[in-house]
Amino acid sequence: MIARVPLVLDPQPEGGYTVTSPLLPELITEGETVSEALANAEDAFAAVMEIYEDTGRLLPQSICLDDTNGPVSVEALVAIP
Repeated sequence: MIARVPLVLDPQPEGGYTVTSPLLPELITEGETVSEALANAEDAFAAVMEIYEDTGRLLPQSICLDDTNGPVSVEALVAIP
């Protein structure tokens, strides 16, 4: 499955980033660097998918891509102090 999930990377005063998603409030993770935070977000998304499957909830339609063979755009919002 390919999904387009909006992410917010919020820099923390002690360093690193907290990652959340406005469409999936259950998705919360962190990372020391942007690349680590994004990798952790993939793991967190997989966990959220399991939660949704186990509870019979559907993912928001807006995050599912119909054409999995076409180009995929990636978007991340990064808060700049």
